[in-house]
Amino acid sequence: MKEYDIAVIGGGPAGMMAAIAAGKTSKVILLEKNSSLGNKLLLTGGGRCNITNNKPIKKLLNSFDDKNFLKHSFYTLTNEKLLSLFEDKGLTFIEEDDNRIFPETERSSDILNILKDYLDDVTIRYNCQVKSIVDNFVINDEIKASKVIMATGGITYPQTGCSPDNYFLTSQPITDIKYGLVPLITKKDLSDIAGVTLYDVIISYNKIKIKGNVLISHVGLTGPGIINLSNEISKDVIYNVLEDENVELSERIAIDLCPDFNREDLKEKFTTDFQNKGKTMIKNYLKLFLTNRFIDFFLDEIALDGETQLSRIDKKSKNRLIENLKSFNFEITGFNNELSKVTVGGVDLKNINPKTMESTLIPNLYFAGEILNLHGPTGGYNLKIAFSTGYLAGLSASKD
Repeated sequence: MKEYDIAVIGGGPAGMMAAIAAGKTSKVILLEKNSSLGNKLLLTGGGRCNITNNKPIKKLLNSFDDKNFLKHSFYTLTNEKLLSLFEDKGLTFIEEDDNRIFPETERSSDILNILKDYLDDVTIRYNCQVKSIVDNFVINDEIKASKVIMATGGITYPQTGCSPDNYFLTSQPITDIKYGLVPLITKKDLSDIAGVTLYDVIISYNKIKIKGNVLISHVGLTGPGIINLSNEISKDVIYNVLEDENVELSERIAIDLCPDFNREDLKEKFTTDFQNKGKTMIKNYLKLFLTNRFIDFFLDEIALDGETQLSRIDKKSKNRLIENLKSFNFEITGFNNELSKVTVGGVDLKNINPKTMESTLIPNLYFAGEILNLHGPTGGYNLKIAFSTGYLAGLSASKD
């Protein structure tokens, strides 16, 4: 039986970073289920790798519900320190909207190749599916480790090796497992307007409001605004993917299609314009506010004839028009779970020391990355979690 100081299980971003941090001073083995490392990393940012979000740490932490838990790991591996690991190998970065950071080459493979370079001192075992971890950290009856770092990821992208079984390799308590950053399925058939984008709208769910683009798909809604809102819906609904893969929803979201106008502004504008442009058909007038391909669908939904002239629209219809421009409703019936980007839920944070990533229940057992009940919005936040918690876990485990 081969013995190691530390065994890292999972060769994704968190696992690689944990192995890199621990491998400087310890004998480390990295166990990966697939024939190669970083399969999910290659998919991030549409293959461009949105490696992190470059907001100042305090502002970055405010984007997370569990900011107090993440604080120590984010300050241990700052963005400057993270990026310097790659810059020292000759890679440069560009910053795009909302402080998103990408490699200038726009290739996730360049990030992965540099991470591999840093793993020279680490033993890597490919095609190694961990089926058991028994007392004293004996793995698959063939590897003995003094410490173990679990970085097996969530349940999304099963083709990359993520599996529900990973949650049960240890007796660490877990929360309900849910879909995150996932497109939504609507009750209404939207196939006729698939491909339409609603730009810079405000999406509301209960008391939560998120501004962003909404893209209409053949089965429902997607785009940055919807993807980020989906986490809130997922957290609010009681279900567990480990028990029920197909989740049926009956939720409503409202979209403010004219966020630059309040209701009173629209009322005043309509009063003036309907008088001054009385012969204009409503379907043409709405081009001031809506994307062309969305107008007919919008008017059908609110039962208003698009060829009606402005001067012939009565007060009741005008009020209905204003109300729907400010709060256009969709009924959500499910998650398009095959496109889920992250997992909501995981190892319960109540039993993890945020200063070390070590279990408070099982000494010398550490956790990092998406296996933890941690998640953020789109825009580099989730890779930031993976790298930072992985680095802290590896650093902590390598200390005597």
